[in-house]
Amino acid sequence: MFGAQELKDRMRGIEDTQKITNAMYLIASMKMRKAKEALDHTRPFFDAVSSEIKRIFRTTENVRSRYFYPPEGEQPLDGTYGMLVVSADKGLAGAYNQNVLKRAEEMLKTHPDFKLYVVGEYGRQYFLRRGIEIEQNFLYTAQNPTMDRAREISAALLDAYDEGRVQKIYILYTDFRGGLSSDPNLTRILPFHRSTFISPTPEKKVLQPFEFIPSVEEVLEELIPNYVGGFIYSALVDSFCAEQNARMSAMSAANDHAEGRLAELKGTYQKLRQEAITQEITELMGGRAHGVS
Repeated sequence: MFGAQELKDRMRGIEDTQKITNAMYLIASMKMRKAKEALDHTRPFFDAVSSEIKRIFRTTENVRSRYFYPPEGEQPLDGTYGMLVVSADKGLAGAYNQNVLKRAEEMLKTHPDFKLYVVGEYGRQYFLRRGIEIEQNFLYTAQNPTMDRAREISAALLDAYDEGRVQKIYILYTDFRGGLSSDPNLTRILPFHRSTFISPTPEKKVLQPFEFIPSVEEVLEELIPNYVGGFIYSALVDSFCAEQNARMSAMSAANDHAEGRLAELKGTYQKLRQEAITQEITELMGGRAHGVS
């Protein structure tokens, strides 16, 4: 049983911890809002790039590009795959990191021949502890997702693809989905299937033919890296928002637990005080009765 002073010290410690968890909650909320705003400002450009690629497939038949599967369908590609794993730099975010890294290990068991590209110190340390080789680590990107960082990652992945060091490239990140869920999402970046850029709803026919200078293939060569960079940037921001949302949930849960524990300690403290007061009154009354007698 704790004494009254020990209980007061413990309550003070919990209250100090609550100040930290509340501050972390507010910081995570602010970071998430700023990241979403930055993504909203850049999204129109990448939506336009995607629309132009769709237009190419609507207007030109038999487009050939190393970034796409052939028109007859998706063919299996053996060999080395590349996987960009997006984790956080820090913990205290619930199961955010564990969910991503568990999914990564599942992929490694399915296809062991992977080159790993890692975003986030948490993921880097995780793979190093298990003796899993990392092809390239992108420092500080998890806490500061910018378009420049996304282009740097995109360039590294495209170089590996163009040089034939990897036959497919995947990205494993956490899909924020507006906070409704935060599930790890594994998406193949390259090669694309043409259905990626085919709208499910009928679109207007192109009445005027387009002229592609110098050629449709070279136009795609310019568009695809921009599209890949935009997709990676969106995935980085999605993951960052999911991380902050998970941290907010973890801090909220910690705060709720602290409130419950604080209520228990206050109840015990009040009980001890009441017992002490009762004891003093009893002793006082006993002393008076003894004096009268």
